[in-house]
Amino acid sequence: MGFNFATLAPIGLLIASNLFMTFAWYGHLKFPSAALWVVVLISWAIAFFEYWLAVPANRIGYGVYSGAELKTIQEVISLSVFVLFAVFYLGEKLTWNHGIGFALIALGAFFIFKGPLK
Repeated sequence: MGFNFATLAPIGLLIASNLFMTFAWYGHLKFPSAALWVVVLISWAIAFFEYWLAVPANRIGYGVYSGAELKTIQEVISLSVFVLFAVFYLGEKLTWNHGIGFALIALGAFFIFKGPLK
């Protein structure tokens, strides 16, 4: 598979959409005293922009990638973005258990893209 707009654009758009979604879903955790209704409304406002990136990513990418491949790309990006977010924004520490779990997810992604086993 060569790289062109249709192969790279979905990946770039999914990275951007996951940045928005991670902040929509988890950014409020740094503000535990904020009212729930306020953080829900702010999260919805952030997620609005996520949809404007994720939906085109999937529309452009479908046909170049299968639905399962698009979902796998999204999940790997989501996990990668979240790891950076958790460490640098939330100040969390990663453990060996996290590393092993992430490695198993990466193994699953490998099999999605490998094609049929023979």
